[in-house]
This record gives sequence, C-alpha cells and structure tokens, in this order.
Amino acid sequence: MYIDSSATQIAKERSLLKNVYLWMTAGLLLTGLTSLWAISDISRINRMLQGGTLWMLIIAEFVLVFMLSGRIMSMKPLTATLCFCAYSILNGLTLSVVFLVYTQESLTSTFFITAGTFGAMSLYAMTTKRDLSGMGHYLVMGLWGIIIASVVNIFLKSSSFEYMISYAGVLVFCGLTAFDTQYILSMSRNFSSSLDESDYIRFSIVGALKLYLDFINMFLYLLRIFGRRNN
Repeated sequence: MYIDSSATQIAKERSLLKNVYLWMTAGLLLTGLTSLWAISDISRINRMLQGGTLWMLIIAEFVLVFMLSGRIMSMKPLTATLCFCAYSILNGLTLSVVFLVYTQESLTSTFFITAGTFGAMSLYAMTTKRDLSGMGHYLVMGLWGIIIASVVNIFLKSSSFEYMISYAGVLVFCGLTAFDTQYILSMSRNFSSSLDESDYIRFSIVGALKLYLDFINMFLYLLRIFGRRNN
C-alpha cells in the first residue's frame, strides 16, 4: 500500500498546531474560571492584598514561566503539564484583582475584541508567504521599551502616556502573535515527524505558553483602552 508521506507530514503539522491551540484554550479557561471564583467573594481579594500574598503569587508565576521556558525539554510531560496548569491558575488569581476594577460588560467585549484580533493575526501568520522571523529582534526591543516606559509612568502617573503605552503594547503583541504562530508552524514542520509522545506534549505546551502569554497581554492592553471602570 502506498502512503503519501507529504499528506502524513501535513497531518502531523496540523495535529501539533491543533494541540497547541487546545492547550492554550485550556490555560485561558483555567485562568478565567479561577478569576471568576476569586471575584465571587471580595474577601478572597482582600486576603490576597494583605500580608504580601499577591506578591508571592506574582513571584511564583515568574518562577513557573522561567521553568517552562528554559527547562521544559528536560521535564517529564506530567511535570510540564502541571506547571502550565499551575501557572494558568496563579495568573487567574492575580488577574482577578485587575478584573474587579472593570465592569463585566467591558471585560466581555474586550475579550471578544482580543479573540478576534488574535485570530486574525494567527490566520495571517499561517497563510502569508512572508518570513516573519526577522521581526523577532524588533518585537523584543519593543517589548523592553514598553516595560521601561511602564516603569517610568509609575512615577509620572500620566494618563495620556499610559494610553500611548497601551496602544504600543497592542501593536507589539499583535506582532508577537503572528511571529509565535509562524514559529510554531516552523517547529512542527522541522520536528513533528521525529517527535515521540513525550516530546509532542512538551512542544505543545511550550507553544501554548507562548500564545497564551500573547493573548493575555494583548487582552490587558486592550482593556486599558476599552475597559470601563466600576463606579
């Protein structure tokens, strides 16, 4: 029996990409459910804001991100999975403090705006013939610029400057969404045929983490622009 190797390769690529998006969706779902649970009782938010609990959660998030980004290929698949789930839950707890500030209607509308923008950038990356790998250096520079500007604005407390940072953040994470999507496609084409089950899970999670972070950060910057605060 003749087996079309090109068709098999395409199927594997699609399977890996599909798995990445499934993991990303699962992470977003965990984050959303955790945030809803946290804001359903204001006493939980108050406890997080007291005694440095919030800072401990943020530090734990950074530790998990660095572990997943730098050591995931040496982790057991179950460990990598648990770390990704733990990060999604911790992020839901910390974001609940932010979500409490905005109305439910603006949170919902901003989520759909983010989903549409994210989907459009992902689709562009999957269909364009342009190589986006050269954008990586400029996007990282832009990201550092946003971080530095945000720190400076802590002291300036300028609302107009904050809006400028937010628009710049949306542009940078739109670019990162396209860049990371194309990177995942390239990764699947180069490695999918040689991946065993353990590596398949690891590659799926590291790809999901990249897109998850792009989505969350894009959402937060769009929320600064379109979000309406509670009275």
